[in-house]
Order: sequence, then C-alpha cells, then structure tokens
Amino acid sequence: MNKTNTAFEATEVIDSHASGALSSSKTKTWKDYLTLAKMGIVVSNLITTFAGLYLASVYTGVSLATNIHIVLLTLFGAGLVMAGGCTLNNYIDRDIDHLMERTKDRPTVTGKVEVNNVLWVGLLQAALGIFLLYLATPVAGIIGIIGLLVYVVIYTMWLKRTHSLNTIVGSVSGAVPPLIGWAAIDPGLHVYAWVMFLIMFFWQPPHFLALAMKRCEEYRAAGIPMLPVVAGFGITKRQMVLYVAALLPISLMLYQFGYVYTIVAALLGIGWLVLGFAGFFMKDDIKWARLMFVYSLNYLTIIFVLMVIVHLL
Repeated sequence: MNKTNTAFEATEVIDSHASGALSSSKTKTWKDYLTLAKMGIVVSNLITTFAGLYLASVYTGVSLATNIHIVLLTLFGAGLVMAGGCTLNNYIDRDIDHLMERTKDRPTVTGKVEVNNVLWVGLLQAALGIFLLYLATPVAGIIGIIGLLVYVVIYTMWLKRTHSLNTIVGSVSGAVPPLIGWAAIDPGLHVYAWVMFLIMFFWQPPHFLALAMKRCEEYRAAGIPMLPVVAGFGITKRQMVLYVAALLPISLMLYQFGYVYTIVAALLGIGWLVLGFAGFFMKDDIKWARLMFVYSLNYLTIIFVLMVIVHLL
C-alpha cells in the first residue's frame, strides 16, 4: 500500500510539473506574440487615434456615449491593424534582425515562435482590424489599408533595405492613426484631421533619425541604408532640425483649439528646436540623439493628450 501511494504521489508530482511547464510555455508564447506586435508602439498610436476620434465628435456634434460601438470598432480595429503590421514587419525582417543588438532577441530570431505562425497571425490581425474599421466607416477601413500597405510593402519590404528615404516614406503610415480616428466619425475629414496627420508626419523623421544615430553601427552591420549610415551625422542633424522647424508652425495651425494649446504647443516646439540647434555645439552626438529621442516621445504624448484635454475643459 505504501509503495503504491508513493508511486501515485510521484506520478502526481510529474503530471503537475508537466502541466506547469505546458502552461508556462503557452503563457510565454502569448507574450512572444505581444512582443512581435510591438504593443508599446500600438498603445502610443492609439492615443493619437483616440484624439482624432474625440475631436471629430466635438466638431461634428456626434456623441461618443451614444456611439460607443464606433469607438470600440475604431480602437480595436486600428490596434489590430497596427499589431498586424508590426508582426508582419518582424516576419519580414527576421533575416536581418539577428545582426542588430536591438532586435537580436526577437522571438522570430530566437526561434521561440514558429515563423509560419507569425505570418498567419500578422495577416489575421491585419485583416480583422481592417474589417472592424470598415464596419465603423468604409473610409476608416481604406485609410487603414493604405497605412498597412505603405508600412509593410513599401517601407519594410522595399525602401528600408534600399534607400535612406525609408524614414520619410515610413512616416506616411505612422501618421494615419488620427486620420483613422477622425474618419470613423466624419468620413469627410475636416482640415483639422489633416493637420493632425501632418503633425505626426513631420514628428517622425527627427524621432526615428535620432534612433538611427543611436544605433548607427547596428544598422550599418545589417546593411540598412539609414541616413546616418549613408550620409553621416552632420547631414542627419541638419535634416532633423529642418523637420522640427517645419513642425512648429504646423502644430500652431490648430490655434483655434485655444490659448492653452497654442502656448504649450509653441513652447514644446521651440524647446525641441533649441535642443536641435544645441546638437551643432555638443561634442557627444550619441548623447544628443538620445536627448532628441526622449524629447520626441514626450512631445507627441503631451501634444495629443493636450488636444483632448482642452476640449474636455
């Protein structure tokens, strides 16, 4: 009897460990797919999507409270399209990601996930996202398709590997979230929606070029022709400052959002421009690029959150 009990208990222990390992494996797999979807990027872009959605409701008089289904369709749809694009980006770039310190631990590189599964998950996420956006309004769905194709096909599959203009073209896809949000309420796309698009468009080159400067040698090793790699830091810094300078007046085109928005947008833009010019005098280019990168993240978050807050108040 004792031997039987001992054997039975040992079997229970083994089964328990096996069950735990299986559960851990499943959890790890889901986390890996979240990593592939680049959830940090998705969440930050959903802030701009919601800003477009909310401001469209304010200027058209449409109540979001009575159209909560539009809000959910838009946010889930946009989130899935972005997640799908990022997942497909990981699938396509798996041949070069192992050459860069920043991307060498991605699940598609380490083999934690089946590569074909990554492809199908990315396609399903994107397709479902487009479908949900189309249910909100067909225009929102079309904009989602355009953003996805520019990011996956034109940027990831082509220009990222062939030309330093990749950052500029990629900025088109990165700028569509507020357009999607606005189109879900107002398919006619008010001029404010296009100004928000331009803010996102001109924000991205200095943001991503700062990252490219920080990771210049990694991009060089991977054979990716980012501007710092092919033209050097001097030209890259001048390009970044020009985009920041152009962004300042564009952000002020929304002066009708009120004095608080206008003053804060002006101060943020001037502060970024001053930091940009400081790069011509700082000896440590990488430190400057790091400061520009952090400033850009704060700039985008503050200015789009502010757009919503000033209208709430």
